[in-house]
Amino acid sequence: MAPRPHFLVLTFPLQGHIAPALRLARRLLAAAPDALVTFSTPAAAHRLMFEEGQRGGGGGEDGDDGRFELLPFSDGTEIDRVPGGDHVAEFNGYMASFHAEGRRSVGELVDALAARGRPVSRVVYTLLLPWAADVARDRGVPSALYWIQPVAVLAIYYHYFHGHGSVVDDHCCDKSFVVELPGLPPLAVGDLPSFITDATDPSDYLHSIFTTFRDLFDTLDRETPRATVLVNTCQEFEETTLAAVGAYDVLTIGPVLPSGDEAGLFKQDDAKYMEWLDTKPANSVVYVSFGSLTVMAREQLDELLHGLEASGRLYLCVLRKDNKAMLADQAAAAGTEMDASALRNGMVVEWCDQVRVLSHSAVGCFVTHCGWNSVLESVTCGVPMVGVPRMSDQRMNARLVERDWRVGVRAEDSGGGVLRAAELQRRVEEVMGEGEAAAEVRRTAAAWKRAVAEALGRGGSSDRNLTAFVEGARSGI
Repeated sequence: MAPRPHFLVLTFPLQGHIAPALRLARRLLAAAPDALVTFSTPAAAHRLMFEEGQRGGGGGEDGDDGRFELLPFSDGTEIDRVPGGDHVAEFNGYMASFHAEGRRSVGELVDALAARGRPVSRVVYTLLLPWAADVARDRGVPSALYWIQPVAVLAIYYHYFHGHGSVVDDHCCDKSFVVELPGLPPLAVGDLPSFITDATDPSDYLHSIFTTFRDLFDTLDRETPRATVLVNTCQEFEETTLAAVGAYDVLTIGPVLPSGDEAGLFKQDDAKYMEWLDTKPANSVVYVSFGSLTVMAREQLDELLHGLEASGRLYLCVLRKDNKAMLADQAAAAGTEMDASALRNGMVVEWCDQVRVLSHSAVGCFVTHCGWNSVLESVTCGVPMVGVPRMSDQRMNARLVERDWRVGVRAEDSGGGVLRAAELQRRVEEVMGEGEAAAEVRRTAAAWKRAVAEALGRGGSSDRNLTAFVEGARSGI
């Protein structure tokens, strides 16, 4: 009888990493009805995400028969917060602790699971945990990287750390300089991930991200046989790019989407926003969200809301709690009695169920920072995008949206990092207006929605690849 596969899924404690990792954990449970899955993230995020009864191995999935466990690991801190946001200045120090203590704690976790009669057969880890592969290798357990960005970004990093870094370094200040990397179209430096253009200097406050990516590719290169990389994308999105990372066994298994209610680091507003959407005409609402880490300066907040109001279109806008409080203070200073969640043409909330919103017929456009989770969710739901990228992979994601898939447009800031109201208004009209260009974007978005459904459906490319990975874990390959 074949051994029962047991996947240990490890992730960094940020919402944009936790969400796809937890979604993959649930996909693995569904793909292999006999599999065990343990999901683990540092303790602070674990406490914020899961109910008291779920902590410490209580499961948490109805009907999972104890197959799913939620177990934290230590990142060396004792504080009840996750890295990022207001604490970014401390980030490099946090990363040093995360790497050292995480390695030790995850090793103990793997040993403890084996002692309980639940030995791990495959470790799956996200981007910022290169040491997870070493922990697995030391114990004779195969591992796989879960790449939660597009294949194109994987290829860019690969070539940067394999002989092409100097040309990027020499021109990092010239965002218009064009770089040619094997297997990729010519790319402007301004399209490359920010961690290889802006964070290579040891004095940079995010330099530890750059060094972690460097260590990650060193880890992948040391794997024997070739490293396995699961990518949260589908083959149809990036078929021509896959050959650019032929050094690894790359399996496209996405988009990995939510399956029901989803745990998160942020408390959702009540569902009044869904009731509000229910009253709006089809394709009439602009949905706006820039992710969980984006804190807007007052100038940007003013420009954003002015542009939305000036567009004359309905909108649902997600703002962090601190930005929402800034908005309320501004209204009070003006002597207005604005409802805590509503403006003239729209509604502002602190958080919402994004896939549920994007799936609603009233939503006709998504103004997004182009985080990869948001891009995948928008394409899957067939919603055109206005991209407002800032950092990490977002600039390349925006390029894919506009140039490769043609499901949206990119809004340009003023040169000072501020998206002006007029530019936002113009770009929204480009995808929601009555002209032929906007109609073509909407048709293309609908076509990609169908392509994603086929890839995820039984026998589709992503379904086949995930099945192959599960069977490989079962057989010990």
